[in-house]
Amino acid sequence: MFRITDLDPRKLKDWQVAEEAEKHMKPIFQLAEEAGIQGDELIPMGHHIGKVDFLKVLNRLEGRPNGKYIDVTAITPTPLGEGKSTTVMGLVQGLAKQRKKATGAIRQPSGGPTFNIKGSAAGGGLSQCIPLTPFSLGLTGDIDCVANAHNLAMVALTSRMQHEANYDDAMLASKHIKRLNIDPRNVQMKWVIDFCAQALRDIVIGLGGKMDGFMMSSGFAITVSSEIMAILSVATGLPDLRERMGRIIVAYNRKGEPVTTSDLSVAGAMTAWMVKAINPNLLQTVEGQPVFVHAGPFANIAVGQSSIIADRVALKLADYHVTESGFGADIGFEKFWNIKSRLSGLTPNCAVIVATVRALKMHGGGPQVAPGKKLDPAYTSENLPLLEKGFANLLAHIETVKKAGVNPVVCINSFHTDTNAEVKLLRSLTEQAGSRVALSEHWLKGGEGALELAEAVIDACEEMTHFRFLYEDALPLRGRIEKIAKEVYGADGVHYSPPALEKAKRFEADPELRTFATCMVKTHLSLTHDPDVKGRPKNWTLPIRDILIYGGAKFLVPVAGEIKLMPGTASDPAYRRIDVDCETGRVKGLF
Repeated sequence: MFRITDLDPRKLKDWQVAEEAEKHMKPIFQLAEEAGIQGDELIPMGHHIGKVDFLKVLNRLEGRPNGKYIDVTAITPTPLGEGKSTTVMGLVQGLAKQRKKATGAIRQPSGGPTFNIKGSAAGGGLSQCIPLTPFSLGLTGDIDCVANAHNLAMVALTSRMQHEANYDDAMLASKHIKRLNIDPRNVQMKWVIDFCAQALRDIVIGLGGKMDGFMMSSGFAITVSSEIMAILSVATGLPDLRERMGRIIVAYNRKGEPVTTSDLSVAGAMTAWMVKAINPNLLQTVEGQPVFVHAGPFANIAVGQSSIIADRVALKLADYHVTESGFGADIGFEKFWNIKSRLSGLTPNCAVIVATVRALKMHGGGPQVAPGKKLDPAYTSENLPLLEKGFANLLAHIETVKKAGVNPVVCINSFHTDTNAEVKLLRSLTEQAGSRVALSEHWLKGGEGALELAEAVIDACEEMTHFRFLYEDALPLRGRIEKIAKEVYGADGVHYSPPALEKAKRFEADPELRTFATCMVKTHLSLTHDPDVKGRPKNWTLPIRDILIYGGAKFLVPVAGEIKLMPGTASDPAYRRIDVDCETGRVKGLF
């Protein structure tokens, strides 16, 4: 009889663990039935993956109480990541070992990180989401749907600009085209592609003759940064999604007035691309628990949450539902707290903060950590002073979760190089900070290794919460930014570039925009705007260089520091190690 614990992740790559586990996966109909999903609510997408008709499930289970709701976040990570997705999988497996009906929800991975340096975010070791290859390589096509819908808006925009430049008003009227007078210097959207392609950040399009389009500056962003991906994350249903799609601001006209997808008569066609994508995907852990995979926005440049729809479905099906927020609590949890919970009406029973000895040593002043480079001995040998100094970063995240009125549980994600003395010190410091703490070995031991974490989470979920937002809807935009900067990031204040200040004043004067969510753009590698600044810095000011408006998602997006909506591919990307076994067709090298 196969047992996942018979595999040793210290001797196997993640894709090799997944390959062995996939030989024993539950068929999708069995997985759905065990999860409480009925036959007509499942849309099979092969033998082991399905989509769930969320509306049918929610209508059938409307009167059922929600299960316990757990958000998994983290400390400020190293560039290697600290195992947040792995912890989601491990906690779901650990809760199942405690005889709880548990589900997880994670974001769909972008092709950018998968083929670059971060990997596919399926988890790792004996705590993974499978099947790994389809999970990592497009899944059921949701990201493609987002890209096609987004780029269709750009097609509509650029073709309209070409026709308006080439035809007079009478000719336009004969073609049922209204002149929009789009300002080519004030186009808000770019094209999208799901790779890290820095060469496409800034380009010129429309070269050639007048039949080859309108010549202007343009560029590409990564697909998961698209406003449409944010809409998929926060939409509550198809009517809500359709309404939001029509409000997307693509450009401005020469009077400075917004030109939307509705103005371009393209919102309906864009929504047609998204009909399939609105249903969440159903996969499983390596131990056979259900995992909903839906939406994929990054947390540093977008909202960073799996979908509201997936969480609503799972909470009706499970005793305990574990959802994931991107990166550290300063950005991922902050957006879960003040955006996702506000829009969904769902509030968490506890939040898990993933911490590693490695990352805390980095925040204590340890040497640089870089993907592809061997770790300095400071990270693989005992160093209690470095760990204690770096604890200040974890303390900041504990305090952030407590400000939300949510019970924190610190998960010490165990590495084999951690010493007993280091774990003991980290436990002591965390308990002194007033937080539960649990050592978890889910990477090495699967659900059995997460029993202590599961017990701590169950215990925390029994406590009363006093959930409260950081700010009220009525607080003006600059007041919100200052609250986030001071109370979450630890800044002394905020400085605005002249263009950002002008936009802030204009947005605050518009009554329609006053209730738009505030979605910060900031590096995930520091509590500040500067990725090189570690620990818990003091005496600094947050610079806001721009403020974007996402009319469909209904976000105002302050941009802090120099951060790109199109990441770059590193010098030693993961695609160098990905290949195919041509005899079996199996993909190898994914992680």
